[in-house]
Amino acid sequence: MSSAAGNLLRHLAAMAALAVLIGGLNRLADIRTPPPWSEAEIELLASLSLDALPPPPADPSNAVADAPLAAELGERLFFDPRLSANGRVSCATCHQPERRFTDGLAKGRGIGEAGRNTQSIVAAAHSPWAYWNGRRDSLWAQALTPLEDPAEHGFNRLALVRVVANDAGYRNDYERLFGALPDLTDSDRYPAAASPLGDDAELQAAWNDMSAGDRQRINTIFANLGKALAAFERGIQPRPSRFDDYVAALRDGDTTAAARLFDQQEVRGLRLFIGRGQCIQCHNGPLLTNNEFHNTGVIPAPGEVPDIGRAEGLRLARADPFNCLGNYNDAAEPRCAELRFARSGADLIGAMRTPSLRNLESTQPYMHKGQLADLAAVLEHYNRAPEAMIGHNEAKPLGLKPRDLAELEAFLRTLDAPVAGVD
Repeated sequence: MSSAAGNLLRHLAAMAALAVLIGGLNRLADIRTPPPWSEAEIELLASLSLDALPPPPADPSNAVADAPLAAELGERLFFDPRLSANGRVSCATCHQPERRFTDGLAKGRGIGEAGRNTQSIVAAAHSPWAYWNGRRDSLWAQALTPLEDPAEHGFNRLALVRVVANDAGYRNDYERLFGALPDLTDSDRYPAAASPLGDDAELQAAWNDMSAGDRQRINTIFANLGKALAAFERGIQPRPSRFDDYVAALRDGDTTAAARLFDQQEVRGLRLFIGRGQCIQCHNGPLLTNNEFHNTGVIPAPGEVPDIGRAEGLRLARADPFNCLGNYNDAAEPRCAELRFARSGADLIGAMRTPSLRNLESTQPYMHKGQLADLAAVLEHYNRAPEAMIGHNEAKPLGLKPRDLAELEAFLRTLDAPVAGVD
């Protein structure tokens, strides 16, 4: 064979090999290109969109839940550091608007370090339970708890009421909403500081020395301040994210807009989210949470024993004097179905409330004690689904590849958006 013929054959062989390689790459690209969404899938995605979110449910236990004046009063209370023992801690210390009402810490920090990670209060009015373990059954009952927690505001009930009574603006708005405040100048009836909670024996003794009627008056004022805070917090709602815009484009049949909003990696991540990733089992609905309690095998915080979660939270919710069954419920005929018929049992040992996935990018670290630093760590945890150290891990290993996890993370980042309800 001549040299020229040999060169030609080698050239043809190389071209054939290149063609095979290109064909393989094209087939691989076809495999990685997400297929069009079916009508049923688009309807499923629509159920996850904010367009499907109704207004916050009515709260009959709070007569001023939707009163604009109560929301204005609650907003001022929310940002007022005078409602703390050191005059430097407000609700906004841990619930920072610029961080989607979280604080960026593994555990909240006020006067001291709190026991758990600060949950966002964005859309909190849509949940029947508050806190990771559901230890409060209303937004207003939750708002009261940090005020007297020694690790958070560290305040006491009488001192709090006095701040409101001695501030002309607070007093005026409070009395317009709830009626006249009592005369607190009689120190024999109303000490400067008193509380039924905490380890301070003097505060507890001062509280116990008050008459039952005066304790009831102070408790009513205390509860009313929680109701004003809740009226403000009810307006803190998520705004549409890029995901919501993408779903709207799909529903409109605007494939050009959809392609501009989501790249192929994000589309593949969304398909994993509703499919093999099994995320939608708990993270469903327009807030991407079922507001239920699940044990997912998250390891304890370093140096701590496992948190028993909902098993303790339900007990605390039932014992709370400000719960739905208590004396401070404004409803004429309290129903309290959530509290009366709450799910209980051994399955709830170690279970925590499913958080919303909206605005994840601004609310790290994650999990109930900030054990996982970023989204990649969270996804890897669910992919492995380790045995729970207490109770039973409901999750099962997913067997996803690193590429799959990166795609899921890319989708989750499309859920970030501004928050409505604050200037």
